[in-house]
Amino acid sequence: MNPITALLVDDEPRGLSSLQKLLQLNCPEVEILACCQDVDAALERIKRLQPQLVFLDVAMPGKNGFDLLRSLDRISFEIIFVTAHNSYMMQAFRFSAVDYLLKPVEDELLAEAVQRASKRITDKSEGMQLNAFLHNLQQNGAVKKMKLCVPSLRGVKVIEIPDIIYCEASSNYTNFYLANGSTLCSSKPIFEYETLLEDSSFVRVHKSFLVNLEHIKEYIRGEGGSVLMSNGHEVEVSRRKKEVFIKRMREYYKY
Repeated sequence: MNPITALLVDDEPRGLSSLQKLLQLNCPEVEILACCQDVDAALERIKRLQPQLVFLDVAMPGKNGFDLLRSLDRISFEIIFVTAHNSYMMQAFRFSAVDYLLKPVEDELLAEAVQRASKRITDKSEGMQLNAFLHNLQQNGAVKKMKLCVPSLRGVKVIEIPDIIYCEASSNYTNFYLANGSTLCSSKPIFEYETLLEDSSFVRVHKSFLVNLEHIKEYIRGEGGSVLMSNGHEVEVSRRKKEVFIKRMREYYKY
């Protein structure tokens, strides 16, 4: 496997050291070119070293991670945000981030994020699939059109957004479960659909599941709990996502 050249940006030396160790243990394909503790140093090294991947903290003294990205004429690398704050997630994905990892970083989630970054790096020309994705993003998102273009191995399928019961991650792919009982496999990862559907009735309840609030029949309490969907499937709610999910449910159904 060809190495992925990477730059690490975090104002905390402990954070840099911890991430370096995790990458060495779980992602041997990542070649760390440099570690930076502030935006100015990171900008200089990005321009000089041309990394393929940047692991970027958000909240740093002075200029933050988003200031760094705005300072660039063109973002030619993939981005994985690594931060202790979950409040910047939507803003991060507007920069087309590969993933948004919360500290302390879990080994499995880091490895999955690097896999997605690797796929993007080695497959920059996606032809029809990329055009379908761009179509979804135009005019402030296709959610308002209530239709979604889903790229698959066969081509592109147009589906009605209200017909989506839930989405399930399958490695770098996404399985759609639809109201007519059919399933559809997309060649895009689930986080891209989470971003596209952020202004609609969808909420991420687990690293593997994105559910449509319109199709929830019951919430079953537990450590994280689970939701019973309109097709009879029970979907797990992770402990980390439970609070956000309950809040969205209350806002959506006003109870």
